[in-house]
Amino acid sequence: MTPSPASDKAEQILTGAMQAFLAQGYAGTSMDRVAAAAGVSKATVYSHFQDKERLFQALVRRMAKRKFSEVFTDMDDPRLEGDPLVVFPAMGRTIMARMLVDSEHLDFMRMVIGESGRFPQLAKACIQNLTKYSLEFLTQYIAAHPEFGVPDPEATARIVLGAMVFFVLSQKAMHGEEIIPMDEERMINATAFLLFRDQQTATTNT
Repeated sequence: MTPSPASDKAEQILTGAMQAFLAQGYAGTSMDRVAAAAGVSKATVYSHFQDKERLFQALVRRMAKRKFSEVFTDMDDPRLEGDPLVVFPAMGRTIMARMLVDSEHLDFMRMVIGESGRFPQLAKACIQNLTKYSLEFLTQYIAAHPEFGVPDPEATARIVLGAMVFFVLSQKAMHGEEIIPMDEERMINATAFLLFRDQQTATTNT
């Protein structure tokens, strides 16, 4: 399907908005700045997005859609088929690779964290569109595989996701890789071991 002119214009505005938010922060970004960065009139910006908060929310939704489409679409994704001992670490590597190399995403998260005290709706938009979907997806995957042997898939998913987020924040977003360095493969393998240790023990004893 060919994108409509309206969707092309909205994408142009969102691209400009990302540039403006990263350069000026949420508080320092006006719709005038967004219009200038996008190369459109302020009236055009308002014709697509009613106000700055809705524009920001649309930006988060766009980021979430891109991130998830790069990793997995849904639970029927063929890349999720097969032995969880193989699939789960591969999933972790894919997610980590996307998070660690995307400088725009890292800058965006720094901006949200820095301004969430004054603008809690920014953080809530990220939790709603990024964290919540990731958590639900991972919970479903763990629940669909009883061989994990975990009694609480959701709590386990939060622990796994939390480990990944902490790794990205501490190593990249907060520039800690020279202070507390760790290779992402080591972290992924350790997380997989914690999930699969009962299965691995059973296999070893067979």
